[in-house]
Amino acid sequence: MGWGDLGAFGEPSKETPNLDQMAAEGMLFLDFYTANPLCSPSRAALLTGRLPVRNGFYTTNGHARNAYTPQDIVGGIPDSELLLPELLKKAGYVNKIIGKWHLGHRPQFHPLKHGFDEWFGSPNCHFGPYDNRERPNIPVYRDWEMVGRYYEDFKIDLKTGEANLTQLYLQEALDFISKQQASKQPFFLYWAIDATHAPVYASKQFLGTSQRGLYGDAVREIDDSIGKILNHLQKLGITENTFVFFTSDNGAALISAPKQGGSNGPFLCGKQTTFEGGMREPAIAWWPGHIPAGGVSHQLGNVMDLFTTSLSLAGLQPPSDRQIDGIDLLPVILQGKLIDRPIFYYRGNELMAVRVGLYKAHYWTWSNSWEEHGKGIDFCPGQSVSGVTTHTQEEHTYLPLLFHLGRDPGEKYPLSFASEEYQRAMERISGLVQQHKATLVPGQPQLNVCDQAVMNWSPPGCEKLGKCLKAPESDPKKCFWPH
Repeated sequence: MGWGDLGAFGEPSKETPNLDQMAAEGMLFLDFYTANPLCSPSRAALLTGRLPVRNGFYTTNGHARNAYTPQDIVGGIPDSELLLPELLKKAGYVNKIIGKWHLGHRPQFHPLKHGFDEWFGSPNCHFGPYDNRERPNIPVYRDWEMVGRYYEDFKIDLKTGEANLTQLYLQEALDFISKQQASKQPFFLYWAIDATHAPVYASKQFLGTSQRGLYGDAVREIDDSIGKILNHLQKLGITENTFVFFTSDNGAALISAPKQGGSNGPFLCGKQTTFEGGMREPAIAWWPGHIPAGGVSHQLGNVMDLFTTSLSLAGLQPPSDRQIDGIDLLPVILQGKLIDRPIFYYRGNELMAVRVGLYKAHYWTWSNSWEEHGKGIDFCPGQSVSGVTTHTQEEHTYLPLLFHLGRDPGEKYPLSFASEEYQRAMERISGLVQQHKATLVPGQPQLNVCDQAVMNWSPPGCEKLGKCLKAPESDPKKCFWPH
């Protein structure tokens, strides 16, 4: 979902009444970011509190390439990384993930091996259907074992866009919350639905109800589900000790627009890019009785902050043996403070841009290659900005492109290199970049090697269902990442 997809952020059709209400009762973050413009690395960052370049969710196969975890990826979340649920266990939390995991699908990367107690969902996105010969259909798990596959046992109609997955994920959430409340058990729920990822889907009762087409139907169903989850917390009387945060893993995918893509509001480009549209996200914090209603914060926030903030709420310290990039947002949320911190925009192994205050400096620009663009793949449709949305990787290391995001949120008018404003802002940003690079120890890249033999041929539990498939011979290759 994109920054411009919610009524609270100015979406004109106002079809998200529950999220808008959540914002009215809580705090809206206008300057909240993901740690990567793509799904897998940003999820790894959220759960580790660390930049993808540190936790291994990047590739070195090509400079500044986006990479994620398709079925044939060999890597995944390393054992050396400490995930939020692993740490929350120390404070007695029961942890559940519902929906998309996307941090590796081989047995060693299973979420229940990394701190989660329960899982209902899938290791990869709902791509398909596949023929189960060249490529297997994606499994859906309950805890340790698969309970079926997308398009076979979990129907997604690509013609109509109908699927009841969001309803299944909603019921899982309500049941889990009820169970933990009944046993007076503190819980962490990571509700990672994926209905707004192309191929977009919604259940029958939401199809055709939005002014925004199928994508809008999916947004409306997610909004309705979040309303039901918040109402459930209220009915159980546990809102005053339950902290809820809503955000997205990356900006709206304009490559799927207009039919299956969302809105990034006034921002440039979308998913896959390190322009604002790719990485600035809708974000709402909700905690009745603690967060003053109707709050709006200009704090520079990041999904990695949810790691540190959650630990703080549970009375735990972040691990001291590694660099944690997330900050504790509680002083911001509860006291309205502003914490001075930079935002780093990475694409693969390259620091592309940095935001400090209202200034954003681009050290590299690239939307996608001319070759990909020629095939109709466009991450910035209708948004060409000369010298900014470049189709070759352009280096600006010695003279970064600088924008003032207050006056120019769309990144259309770079500041003059000769201006005093440019000199002043760059002096500050350059110091922070030098400091960051001097202390950066990249993790072992997990997204370099692909092998068809590691795909979801025979996930645990396939025997019981008669769903095991024969894997081809192992043939590891360098993954090819065109973006």
